[in-house]
Amino acid sequence: MTITQPDLSVFETVESEVRSYCRGWPTVFDTARGSRMYDEDGRAWLDFFAGAGSLNYGHNNPVLKRALIDYLARDGVTHGLDMSTTAKRSFLRTFQELVLGPRELPYKVMFPGPTGTNAVESALKLARKVKGREAIVSFTNAFHGMSLGSLAVTGNAFKRAGAGIPLVHGTPMPFDNYFDGQVPDFLWFERLLEDQGSGLNKPAAVIVETVQGEGGINVARPAWLRALKELCERQDMLLIVDDIQMGCGRTGAFFSFEEAGIVPDIVTVSKSISGYGLPMSLCLFRPELDIWEPGEHNGTFRGNNPAFVTATAALETYWADGAAMEKQTRARGERIERELVSIAEENPDAVKDHRGRGLVWGLEFHDKARAGRVAARAFELGLLIETSGPESEVVKLLPALTITPEELDEGMSIVARAVRETA
Repeated sequence: MTITQPDLSVFETVESEVRSYCRGWPTVFDTARGSRMYDEDGRAWLDFFAGAGSLNYGHNNPVLKRALIDYLARDGVTHGLDMSTTAKRSFLRTFQELVLGPRELPYKVMFPGPTGTNAVESALKLARKVKGREAIVSFTNAFHGMSLGSLAVTGNAFKRAGAGIPLVHGTPMPFDNYFDGQVPDFLWFERLLEDQGSGLNKPAAVIVETVQGEGGINVARPAWLRALKELCERQDMLLIVDDIQMGCGRTGAFFSFEEAGIVPDIVTVSKSISGYGLPMSLCLFRPELDIWEPGEHNGTFRGNNPAFVTATAALETYWADGAAMEKQTRARGERIERELVSIAEENPDAVKDHRGRGLVWGLEFHDKARAGRVAARAFELGLLIETSGPESEVVKLLPALTITPEELDEGMSIVARAVRETA
């Protein structure tokens, strides 16, 4: 295939310097189906990025696309704020029947706005309103969004610096294994809570990711999560689980906290909840926490009805028998893990660690800059992967849940080659 130099001039002259993904993938994408994206010259890339976790069911999933086209063709409501619509009713009923009900989760459902950070902001606001306190505890290497409240509970120094003002009322604590197992879990946290001279304001809530995606694929042990839930109960703090990237089946079960056997007080969901990459987010919480006044938290685009339509279709297609999807995801994850073990054994001087759950995995390098070189080489070889971690030292693998075994093997072969061919 002849590769022509893409015309990137308009992006370079008109679009802001803040653009990022396009710098690492210098082509102009045109179409996408399943686990492949195609540029305007027809060259294909296997996608191990999946819209940063927004495309768990692949690009232009035909079942979801059909539901969306049919809805638009009949002039279904597109924009509805928080009006009652048939699309919203169908989603709520399906979500209750297929997700909340079988898991005996009592949550009320709030539509806070189109993006993940909207869900986080609403969760923080609600926790503060319920408890009458300002402080929120987060964890080292956390990422919760780019608006000011979310940035205040995010660990990444580069992203925090972009705020331009002090980020207040957030206190970081060590994530699981932050001290390499040398310090008992929550020793520092609980000591501060109990010491009247510690200077730590009593928190309203603790917010946590069960797997830190942007932070470097740091996986919390189920026992650590259970201990955190118990600590929150003892100390009268709400537990917020940010499931924006790791929910909707990414780790196996629909919610990533299910394996730990806990029921968080508040859960944020976004990215793949619409199933099709359409903007949508949820804030879920226990009924007794629903003390909002009508309109106290709102947003113009919280009623994205086409997203409700594709979300409903995704649940009906993939979660009517959730056990089958969970089993498949875990099997695909085991396949990736085996390949990562082989890559680590083949490159012992380069690979520092590999870790993950379900279909989210990370490959960490001793030479932090090597991860970026591996991602760049993978792009040249026809694979889209990104890096994560505070210094972009981890290659992040995030394929669609619907990827075929053959596509998975193809992608892992490219990863192995990219590691071999970089130094």
